[in-house]
Amino acid sequence: MKFKKEQRRRKIHLRIRKAVVGTSERPRLSVFRSNLAIYCQLIDDRAGTTLLAASTMDKNIGKATKVEQANEVGKLIAKKALDAKIENVVFDRSGYLYHGRIKALAEGARESGLKF
Repeated sequence: MKFKKEQRRRKIHLRIRKAVVGTSERPRLSVFRSNLAIYCQLIDDRAGTTLLAASTMDKNIGKATKVEQANEVGKLIAKKALDAKIENVVFDRSGYLYHGRIKALAEGARESGLKF
């Protein structure tokens, strides 16, 4: 039986989530990618809360290619995290391949000072 792309991604995501857990000291940087936008949030899994969030829907993100926008979102979430005194995170790619927009977001966050 063949899986559809979304079913395959969901299966990989659940496998990743078994190992990746965010805490208040080292939250999980979760990424969601849609056709139009990319969203990321810092999550404390132990408390079950979202600490910070950023997306291409924010007013600070300019008009550019999707990859450039993802890089800007990475920089924005890193800036917000550093302002909240969070330096270390666990990266959760949510089953997406580490390529394209996901990679650009991660590199933007690293450039701005977040440590994975």
